[in-house]
Amino acid sequence: MILICAVLLILVVLIQNSKGGGLASNFSQGNQVMGVKKTTDFLEKATWTLAICLAVFCLAASFTIPHEKKNDAPKTEQTQEAAAEDAAAEDAANAGAEATAE
Repeated sequence: MILICAVLLILVVLIQNSKGGGLASNFSQGNQVMGVKKTTDFLEKATWTLAICLAVFCLAASFTIPHEKKNDAPKTEQTQEAAAEDAAAEDAANAGAEATAE
């Protein structure tokens, strides 16, 4: 829905022109039932509606899509492994220092 809403919003915005011209004025020349003002009003309402829908869909998606919870176990294991390696290195260094001292 977000993708469809975004594409429609892009199309509606591209049809409009901030100066009142653009593609909307070309379409309304052939259609005398809806005047230029009504076409502009429709495109403005469509733009606002699609923009609001896009924002609502994005917010709804952020709350409804499940997120992965960070698991501290791998970090803890890595930290414990690093601490064990550091301790082993210190023991080796201490043993080497004691051997050279003798």
